[in-house]
Amino acid sequence: MVDLQPDQLRALEAIAATGTFDAAARRLGVTPSAVSQRMRALEAAVGQVLVRRGKPAELTPPGRVLVRHARHLALQQADVLAELGIGANPGPDPDEDARAPLPEITLVVSGDALTTWALPPLVEASTWARLEVLREDEEHSVGLLRDGTAVAAVTSVADPVPGCRATLLGHMRYRPVASPAFVARWFPRGADLDTLSRAPVLAFDRKDDLQERYLRLRAEEAGAAPLDPPRHFVPASNEFRRAVELGMGWGMLPDLQAAHATRAGRLVGFDDARATLVPQHWQQWRLHSASLDRLADALVRAARDALT
Repeated sequence: MVDLQPDQLRALEAIAATGTFDAAARRLGVTPSAVSQRMRALEAAVGQVLVRRGKPAELTPPGRVLVRHARHLALQQADVLAELGIGANPGPDPDEDARAPLPEITLVVSGDALTTWALPPLVEASTWARLEVLREDEEHSVGLLRDGTAVAAVTSVADPVPGCRATLLGHMRYRPVASPAFVARWFPRGADLDTLSRAPVLAFDRKDDLQERYLRLRAEEAGAAPLDPPRHFVPASNEFRRAVELGMGWGMLPDLQAAHATRAGRLVGFDDARATLVPQHWQQWRLHSASLDRLADALVRAARDALT
């Protein structure tokens, strides 16, 4: 029977989190040699290579499986210690009883969700958990769940990742918008195929396909060839909106983010009939964790107030 030692699993998780053996050693408060010894022992126990040595170190598929297991155990242990009110972290008063360590939760949230509705519940959760928030586009966030990097995600993907459960939070409505000056220059008689093929378009990055979906829809409706306008990339949510306001190009913005600028006259929707609803799902590992469930409850409440 294989006996997985906690210190070996912690070493593997630290390597996954930091990317190198040296950084993992600093995180654990041990020597790099100790980390190497623990990894050799763990690989010998399971009979498989778990980490490809390099800079950064790269987990193998079996290594990712064990990292998920290690993070499961760490989260459940933090929940148990919190419930018991015991732990290794001293309070501010030396005579005070030891306090339970805060559970550590790594989750993935899109930039648009962080900018518009998801940050307040995360701030609430930061009072009772240590959070690492990873920013990733909607449909690409599930890869970080699958490989064990994150334990939960706000994502547009409805199908649960193996080992996870999914809950629909609501929908964000995206509309094609631009500055009034941009619309006057490029779409004086409306956004037709000719003007859309020439007007510059903004995207968050090369994984952001909201604008491409809109262009494909317009071309398919007319039975025309795909449109290929000039493209610019601005990979930050607030700066993306600001670039649209300044006339760098048109882009798909969520109503939650564009509403103030639209009321102020800095943005104009030029094709509201083709607004896109993007679902927001909460996916989390399927394990008993009071901390994860508490975080899910906070996000569900915030989504209920903000989303369509």
